[in-house]
Amino acid sequence: MAWLILGVAVFTEICWALSLKWAATLGSWQASAVPIALSFLNMGLLALAMRGIPAGTAYAVWTGLGAVGVIIGGILFFGDRVNPAQIAFMAMIVVGVMGTKLFASA
Repeated sequence: MAWLILGVAVFTEICWALSLKWAATLGSWQASAVPIALSFLNMGLLALAMRGIPAGTAYAVWTGLGAVGVIIGGILFFGDRVNPAQIAFMAMIVVGVMGTKLFASA
């Protein structure tokens, strides 16, 4: 169950980071409330996941997949560009996260 919660936390991390850019483009206080609310949800889910997963493992998975997800979201929603070297390094992050998950004790 902790891994499922961590997966939801990763998704909210991606939504949170992308909502920061979205709110910056709108520039209203209402839009700024979205990333604030998501940050509370995000941290709560990460803390809940850490009850069943070692902190370092949970944080490594959360940040690694979050970073890759934000890059992909930036491409899809904001037209961000990446080059082949960046794609290769993103793949290495994913491999590292998979290894972290495969060899986790929880």
